[in-house]
Amino acid sequence: MPAEKSSAVRSRRPAPPRSAGRGSPAPRTLRGGVRRLYEQARRAWDRPLTAYYVILGSSLLITVLGLVMVYSASMIQALNIDKSSTYFFGKQFVAAVIGGALMLIASRMPVKLHRALAYPMLMITVFLMALVQVPGIGLSRGGNQNWLYLGGPFQLQPSEFGKLALILWGADLLARKQDKRLLTQWKHMLVPLVPVAFMLLGLIMLGGDMGTAIILTAILFGLLWLAGAPTRLFAGVLGFAAVIAFLLIWTSPNRMSRLSCMGIIGEPDPDDGCWQAAHGIYALASGGWFGSGLGASVEKWGQLPEPHTDFIFAITGEELGLAGTLSVLALFAALGYAGIRVAGRTEDPFVRYAAGGVTTWIMAQAVINIGAVLGLLPIAGVPLPLFSYGGSALLPTMFAVGLMIAFARNDPAAKAALAMRRPGVRWKTMRRRVTKRPSGER
Repeated sequence: MPAEKSSAVRSRRPAPPRSAGRGSPAPRTLRGGVRRLYEQARRAWDRPLTAYYVILGSSLLITVLGLVMVYSASMIQALNIDKSSTYFFGKQFVAAVIGGALMLIASRMPVKLHRALAYPMLMITVFLMALVQVPGIGLSRGGNQNWLYLGGPFQLQPSEFGKLALILWGADLLARKQDKRLLTQWKHMLVPLVPVAFMLLGLIMLGGDMGTAIILTAILFGLLWLAGAPTRLFAGVLGFAAVIAFLLIWTSPNRMSRLSCMGIIGEPDPDDGCWQAAHGIYALASGGWFGSGLGASVEKWGQLPEPHTDFIFAITGEELGLAGTLSVLALFAALGYAGIRVAGRTEDPFVRYAAGGVTTWIMAQAVINIGAVLGLLPIAGVPLPLFSYGGSALLPTMFAVGLMIAFARNDPAAKAALAMRRPGVRWKTMRRRVTKRPSGER
C-alpha cells in the first residue's frame, strides 16, 4: 500500500516545463503576451474616436512631411528660373494654410450642409472646366490645357475640384435613390451618374489630361461598387471605359511612349520619354536604408524633371531612404484604412458613399503616382495627394479630408466620447455617479 500510494502521488505531480528549443512550442508567457498585445490593439482600434484621430493625424503628418520635401526637392528648380530657393515652398505653404482652414471648416460643417453644396459645386466646376478651353483664359502646361490664369503667379486647375464635386454630387444622388429603393434597377444606378461622369471626363480629355481622367474613372467605379452594382453591370461599364482608354492611348504617341517605359532597364537618351522614369529609379536605388540626408539629393540637380511634383516620392527615397518611403506608405495606409472604417460603420448612405469615394480618390491617386515612380505603372502625371507641390490639388484634397473628419465626428459613439471630454460634462457626470443613491435607499 505505501508503494502504491507513493506512485499515485508521483503521478499527480505537475510535469516539468518543456524546453523552448527547436521544434517545441513557444512558452505560455510569450503566447500570452502576444495575445494581450493583440487584444489591446484591437480594443484601441475599436474605440469610437480612433478613426477621427487617425484621419486627422495621418493627413497632417503627410502634409507637413510633404512641405519639407517640397522645399528640399524644389530648391534647384527655383534657382534655375531665377527665383528664391523658397519660391515653390512659399506657394505650397500658403496653399497648405488655406487648405488647413478649409479642412477645419469642412470638419465642422453638418452633413446636411455638405449635401446642400453638392449641386452648386458641380455646376461651378463644370463651368470652370469649360472655361479652360476658351482661348486667352485657359493655359497649357506640359502639353495639357487644363489651367486657368488667375493673375500673377497664380493658376487654377478646375479638374482637381471636379473629383470632389463628383463625389459629393454622386453620393447625394445615390443616397436619395437608395432612400426611395430605386438602386435595384440598373437604369437608376447608371443614370444620371454615369452620363455626368462621362461629361466631366470629356471636358478633362479636351485638355489632354489623361491622368486626372483615370482618377475620375476610379471614383466612378468606387461609387458604383459601393452602391452594389451587379457584376454584369460593373463589368460592362469597366469594359467600355477600358476600350476608350485603349483608343486614347493607341492614338497618342506620347501616351504610348509612357506605356513603353514600364520596367525600363539601362540608360535612356535625355530626349527619350523614358528619361524621367529611369532617373526616378536611380534616385530610389541610391537612397539605401536611411537615405543620403535631407537636401543631399543628386537627381534633383537637373537629371530628374519635376522632382517636386510627380516624382517627389523618388526624391524622398533618395534623401530619406527606405525608412522614409515606408513611413509615407504607412501614413497613406492608415488614412485609407480609417476611411474604410468610417464608410463601413455608418448607417447614413450619403456618408458611406462620400467617405468611400474620398478614400477611393486618395488611395487610387497615391497608388498610381507611387507605381509610376517605381516603374510598375505608366507615368500618368498625377501628384501624390497631400504631398506633392500644387495648390490646386492640395486645396480640394484637404477639404475632402475635413469631410471625412466630419463624418468620423458625427458617429453617435464618437459624439458621446467627444462630449465626455469636455471638462464641464465630465465633472457633471462624475458628480452624478458619486451622488447617485442605490434604488432601495430613501
